[in-house]
Amino acid sequence: MDDLNKKWMPKRLGGDPEGKISLLLDYTDNPRSVADPWYTSNFDITYNDVVEGCTAFLNYLRDKGLI
Repeated sequence: MDDLNKKWMPKRLGGDPEGKISLLLDYTDNPRSVADPWYTSNFDITYNDVVEGCTAFLNYLRDKGLI
């Protein structure tokens, strides 16, 4: 999901009162959208972004005691 999707999600879902909508890379030290291989043609960058985001998200869940 990129910033534009994040902007429109609350409208489609009827809001986000608990602030649960976020980008995967918001959980990293360098928040940003995942690189879109449709535009970059570089799947390695996208893969690295997803791994970075998933790792950071798992650490977030662990820190919160959710896993």
